[in-house]
Amino acid sequence: MKVHEIPTPALVVEIAAMERNIRRAADYYAGRTAKLRPHFKAHKTPDIAKRQLAAGSCTGITCATVGEAEVVARERLCDEILIANEILGPGKAARAAAVAKRARLIVAIDSDETLDDLASAAQAAGAEIGVLIDVNVGLPRCGIAPGEPSVVLAKRAAATSGIVLRGAMGYEGHVMGFRDRAEREEKAQKSMDRLLSTVRMMRDEGLRCEIVSAGGTCTFDITGAMEGITEIQAGTYVLMDNSYLYDDLPFELAFTIHATVLSRPRPEQCAADAGLKAMASDHGLPAIKGVDGANVLFLSDEHATIALPAESTIRPGDRIELLPPHIDPTINLHDVLYAVEGDEVVEVWPIASRGYVEQRTVSA
Repeated sequence: MKVHEIPTPALVVEIAAMERNIRRAADYYAGRTAKLRPHFKAHKTPDIAKRQLAAGSCTGITCATVGEAEVVARERLCDEILIANEILGPGKAARAAAVAKRARLIVAIDSDETLDDLASAAQAAGAEIGVLIDVNVGLPRCGIAPGEPSVVLAKRAAATSGIVLRGAMGYEGHVMGFRDRAEREEKAQKSMDRLLSTVRMMRDEGLRCEIVSAGGTCTFDITGAMEGITEIQAGTYVLMDNSYLYDDLPFELAFTIHATVLSRPRPEQCAADAGLKAMASDHGLPAIKGVDGANVLFLSDEHATIALPAESTIRPGDRIELLPPHIDPTINLHDVLYAVEGDEVVEVWPIASRGYVEQRTVSA
């Protein structure tokens, strides 16, 4: 199949660019104490994860949901899986325990409730589930307060049957949006001080803390270079998105959304068949590749309305490429990725864990 034969809207991955991103990350961590635990949620695609792991410098895979962890375990991608998220609600802990019988599983916890739910499921399944204490390092989302509250929860985890305390984690997600390198470094250091001081307290109490997990694409060489951090949960780096193309990051955009121009009702405007159902817009509107002076005006359910220079020769039926601003939720809207080399589609990769696998399984 040729690229122009791909039905649109479609996600298209340039294999060579993706492989360069993978190599750059693997090379950076090759000689460092900290290693990479690539985040599966960024692409949800076993074919990509295999390439990341094969490049080396990896400790395992990070997931965001039980459904993602099930796919990783089923595909036998790695020996150890981290769900870097609290899981709570009907059936989730039991599913996690089933994963733990197929691979070493670690889950983030920040409360007695999450700990108790996991412990009950592990005991019922005859499994062991590792846990990381999720420390709030400044992102106003999940995470228990640093210091003594984290230590108290860690002590409970260490004493709980079916649970193995493995360490701590903290995600400085609130730092990722700062384009200025110096500001990002300063804020990341403050966040990691909270995590690392908590880890020291845990160790002073004789608690196991072999894993100290943190970081993301925009701090891969900031947090990843800090003494005491053992792994980085970067995900976006492998394909990148338009909102993370910072000057100091060595990664390049490796995928675009291909769309077909449906209409050019006036010289200064056209509409293409990639709208809100084809890409996420929470980080802004997509950019247009290779058309000088063109920009997306707005997205509708099925359309991208695009401003064009009046002299543009674009016509209905032409292809146009959009640069998505947020990779994770965009990929979650599609079933496959088209992997290309030049003008040839060389593989079609299933996006194996899109949506909520738990709900599909329960309703089946």
